Amino acid sequence: MNTPEISVVIPAHNEADNLVELLPEVGRALASRAFEIVVVDDGSTDGTTLITDRLSKEGNLPVRLAKHPRSLGKSAAVWTAVELAAAETIVSLDGDGQDDPAFIADLISPLSDPSVGLVAGRRVNRRDSLAKKVGSRIANRVRRALLADDTPDTGCGAKAFRRSAFLRLPYFDTQHRFMSALFLADGWRIAHVDVVNRPRRHGRSHYGIVDRLAVGIPDLFGVWWLTRRRAKSPFKQQGRPK
Repeated sequence: MNTPEISVVIPAHNEADNLVELLPEVGRALASRAFEIVVVDDGSTDGTTLITDRLSKEGNLPVRLAKHPRSLGKSAAVWTAVELAAAETIVSLDGDGQDDPAFIADLISPLSDPSVGLVAGRRVNRRDSLAKKVGSRIANRVRRALLADDTPDTGCGAKAFRRSAFLRLPYFDTQHRFMSALFLADGWRIAHVDVVNRPRRHGRSHYGIVDRLAVGIPDLFGVWWLTRRRAKSPFKQQGRPK
């Protein structure tokens, strides 16, 4: 396979039914581009690996699959996928299908500016429960006040970023929730793109408000300390947007 221009990374935990619809949608959205899809099965028990392999063969999709023997969490799955990715331009989508691949072109467009390291999706007409929306709104306000990352919706799984910059970030279990602050601390600009949030088609969410807060608050203060102590990437200090 030729070197892809775009690697779409998808962390998935028990999302087999959603991947059946999502992967072909990614293929259609990027039909005119050189791309690959990297799915990381994060300890699923629903046949995600078998479904992904079948879709790759039957749909003639450029899909690569990695599997964690047990669930290690979303941040670990994203990190594994990005490490395996062949392209410098990464697009991340959640495996639940709520991120619409039709917005991939909009997400990668701001990366033409060499000072932009991360493009964060901003969900419009969110299709989550009222409790989840309120909890997310509170968490975002607290995070923005403490980290000053100027990102209104860090919970959106639809993002585009530079692989080399991402792999220089510090890794920890909930890293995916703080990507904007980490990119900013490394000297990159953040762009924001409105994306339409779709309802979950199959299954149920694996995350709740209580468990997010339980790990989110300690990590928030940890990232606050880290972003103030971390030196910018040597590439950025030298003015090289790598």
